[in-house]
Amino acid sequence: MQAQEEYSDKQIDSINTINYLRAIKPTKVAFYSAVLPGLGQAYNKKYWKIPIVYAALATSSYFVISNNNKYQEFRNDYKKKKLGDDSIELSLDVLERAQEYHKKKRDGNILLTFGVYILQIVEASVDAHLQHHNINRDLSFKPKLIQEPNRDKPQLVASLSFRF
Repeated sequence: MQAQEEYSDKQIDSINTINYLRAIKPTKVAFYSAVLPGLGQAYNKKYWKIPIVYAALATSSYFVISNNNKYQEFRNDYKKKKLGDDSIELSLDVLERAQEYHKKKRDGNILLTFGVYILQIVEASVDAHLQHHNINRDLSFKPKLIQEPNRDKPQLVASLSFRF
């Protein structure tokens, strides 16, 4: 009887070791996502998230480029106007404010792009962490009527139950 127990303990240890070796390591996933955006999501086998990552990065990058082009355009017009070019109809004050506006928008979009990049790394890492946990899909919401002894009318109570 004791030999069987030892054998089952060794068998369980070897199964746990195999599962640990096969487990997705969140630091590895974060590294992959940092090297190439979307690679961590692919490593987690969540392929549907990759287009979302690239769409978010492409959209924010588009606005960075667009606002930078507008900023450069107004800056060149400002320089020409300052040198005495009368072909530009806008005043120096308007050109200066337009430069400041587009520079501010460009810088904000650079921060947004960086934030999306960091967010996709964090998302892939958290997803890898959650794959190790047993997540029960039985999350239930059940309204109940409870009759208290001191009151005449029953009370409607909502309960939310988690099962671990």
